[in-house]
Amino acid sequence: MTGELVVPRDAPSDLIRAAGGIITRFIPGGRVEVACIYREARGDWTFPKGKLDEGETFQQGALREVLEETGMRCRVVRFVGTTNYTHRKGKPKIVAYYLMAVEDGEFFPNAEVDVLVWLALEQVRSHLTWDRDQELFDLVVQMPEIRAQAS
Repeated sequence: MTGELVVPRDAPSDLIRAAGGIITRFIPGGRVEVACIYREARGDWTFPKGKLDEGETFQQGALREVLEETGMRCRVVRFVGTTNYTHRKGKPKIVAYYLMAVEDGEFFPNAEVDVLVWLALEQVRSHLTWDRDQELFDLVVQMPEIRAQAS
């Protein structure tokens, strides 16, 4: 159940388009863990994301950004939702997020991300810096794919 986000034609011309992933892994015994990243440059805990490349769909951008920032190849499980805010340089920004499952790969600190932690579902919300990420995560915990695995 994936889908491609369509940005309206009347969107601001300076709209920054970005995409990211909420990465999950399943631990034997039925526990779900979610990857949260720490960016020293921003001083925040968040989910991996980044700007789309020219001609890239939101889903393609999300998979690429997750790989670049976390070293993990993932598959998209489903679309989660978007966050919208004003970028620190004053431009409007939309970020499309996808629920993802890890296929393979390993995290190493890099230019974008300093730390990656795997957290149990009940620890994720309080770990996130931004209200918009917390609200997005509230959608994730209600998803049948997560509820089925976490029960």
